[in-house]
Amino acid sequence: MFAVTATQTDPDNPLKGLTLGERPDPTVPDGWTTVTVKAAALNHHDLWTLKGVGVRQDRLPIILGCDASGLDENGNEVIVHSVIGTPVNGDETLDPRRSLLSEVHDGTFAEKVAVPKRNLVPKPAAISFEEAACLPTAWLTAYRMLFDKAALEPGSTVLVQGAGGGVATALIALGRAGGFRIWATSRSEEKRARALELGADQVFESGARLPERVDAVMESVGAATWDHSLSSLRPGGRIVICGATSGLVAPTQLAQVFFLQRSIIGSTMGTREQLARLAVFLEQTGVRPIIDRVLPLTQAEEGFAAMHEGDVFGKIVFTV
Repeated sequence: MFAVTATQTDPDNPLKGLTLGERPDPTVPDGWTTVTVKAAALNHHDLWTLKGVGVRQDRLPIILGCDASGLDENGNEVIVHSVIGTPVNGDETLDPRRSLLSEVHDGTFAEKVAVPKRNLVPKPAAISFEEAACLPTAWLTAYRMLFDKAALEPGSTVLVQGAGGGVATALIALGRAGGFRIWATSRSEEKRARALELGADQVFESGARLPERVDAVMESVGAATWDHSLSSLRPGGRIVICGATSGLVAPTQLAQVFFLQRSIIGSTMGTREQLARLAVFLEQTGVRPIIDRVLPLTQAEEGFAAMHEGDVFGKIVFTV
């Protein structure tokens, strides 16, 4: 089968290890099944893998890709939940041995992918395969951040740092549909304008002073925006952080945390049940993922290059 594989890693030139070509069909352990992939979405996780982050060298070569939608063995339209793990108190993301597809097991950038049977979620007919492929990582992460971890009521003000990426655009769209007042930041004037079109109430340059402090900050940028996130938060508010694309180490004025009773909440992915509810949420509200471009899997290198250069607003989707 045709697949997109990481064959080596290079932190300075990640695309050097990107290999397109034939790979063996997936093996199927007990309790697993195969999905014929119709669409798969690109994530920063895939680029980090090519840089050598989060992958053991003895796992190479490994097929990249966390997200997919397609057909199960009975021809049903499904979305693939990408977290491989045993639920702990109903939450597989708490399993210390959990992994995402493409970390231990081959991923979704292929004609077929093997996954545990419980990881299949029905795809609503109203959502296209390309839209559904955007949900399992970026959109599921955003859904959990907003509607679970942030513990907010509709009408609350939420700051989204770094408008443009897959998680940030999902946060804006979902937050608007959920009744939150969404503010967003970006260094790019173009991305700020597109965030307004997407549903943000106000946009600001990165690091700008806000008109008032917000109820919650959705943080995925990390070191570059951390100080701004903390100072923009009202007393008693929450920062929900799901990643740190600009750096993992950020100084924190601890008095701003304990004296003002602010909370810092970590959030990773979401559960299978949350993915199923997210699909229903999109079906009911009409909200759809923002897709930057759709490319055939045979042109995956173009999508990786665009993400590497930061030339993306929304999701890059590959069709098979």
